[in-house]
Amino acid sequence: MLVVQKYGGTSVGDLDRIRNVARRIAKYRDEGHDVVVVVSAMAGETDRLLNLARELVPEPSPRELDMLVATGEQVSSALLAMALNAMGYPARSFVAFQIPIKTDELFGKARIKDIATERLRKELDEGRVVIVAGFQGITEDGEITTLGRGGSDTTAVALAAALKADVCEIFTDVDGVYTADPRIVPKARKIARISYDEMLELASMGAKVLEIRSVEFAKIYKVPVHVRSSFSDEPGTMVVEEDESMEKVLVSGVTYNRNEARISVYGVPDKPGMAAKIFGPIADEGIVVDMIIQTGRPDGRADMTFTVPKLEYKRAMEIVNRVAEEIGAEKVEGSEDIAKVSIVGAGMRAHPGVASKMFQVLADHGINIHMISTSEIKISCVIDEKYTELAVRALHEAFGLDREPETE
Repeated sequence: MLVVQKYGGTSVGDLDRIRNVARRIAKYRDEGHDVVVVVSAMAGETDRLLNLARELVPEPSPRELDMLVATGEQVSSALLAMALNAMGYPARSFVAFQIPIKTDELFGKARIKDIATERLRKELDEGRVVIVAGFQGITEDGEITTLGRGGSDTTAVALAAALKADVCEIFTDVDGVYTADPRIVPKARKIARISYDEMLELASMGAKVLEIRSVEFAKIYKVPVHVRSSFSDEPGTMVVEEDESMEKVLVSGVTYNRNEARISVYGVPDKPGMAAKIFGPIADEGIVVDMIIQTGRPDGRADMTFTVPKLEYKRAMEIVNRVAEEIGAEKVEGSEDIAKVSIVGAGMRAHPGVASKMFQVLADHGINIHMISTSEIKISCVIDEKYTELAVRALHEAFGLDREPETE
């Protein structure tokens, strides 16, 4: 069996933990499996490098930042290879350009375009463990890029897809995907199996277990992903194609996101092209807009409200204030004191009344809803941030997520 494994920064946080990872990989080799390993930088290393850069220069160039932070994964992959070789298990480490892992040219947020597999297969055929520095790639012109936070997950799933691996195991500091954040909901349960679509929604709504692009890769190429802890041998959560049993579970999880801000533009002239004038400049700056609500008014104007990442809030407000003046809007208001609470479940497709139940639960707890968005398998509400934990706990209990699902 060919297994691709990814170990996060906590899993390789110090030399003892690197030795533990080496022992786990050795066990797989003893069982006769071929193993490709993707590693993140040691815990805290990427932040340390970023802080160094920003102490030196307030706004370092994206190219040089990628040159700098890509070194973190090179360190951990080389150390892990050394540990395995010392234990008598032949291993070699590789950075992206040696494979190569080709990406586009968007520094800091590059997307993988292609992965060559010839060199990796040769190493596997010769009986070696292949260790790949995650989070990084190389452009056609030979520039080093990074894939954004959580990018090592994407590296691992993309490698599993390219190599047609039997499974991609994501080892992290949690032991699977839970029905809610266990720090907020003590009764949260580990989910044994979850569909790609449900995991995509959970990841996009704020769940930190898997990076969203890695789930997209897994869904497209049908890579089974096993999310599990690097500190135990317990099985974790399998992220796989949807099956009938999943559709019988009404709600699989409750998640939240405190990292968004709300912007409202009032009195926008209600005529064609206004939305494009507002959102075009925001998109040009690379700012992702999430929820959008537009409300018409009797006076021929409209009010528009949308959310952006909290880190981009000030920049987005500057853009929107400028555009609002240009188009003759009345005023712009914003708030960073919001949170988005979401319920996700494949069973929503076939069960009416889920949204009304969610709204009633929030109302019963005195929680006002500012915005609502839905998909086939997700309902999200923007609420005041101070009610986040109350909302998550109330919804978790109301939808019976503290009990094992009845799928018969």
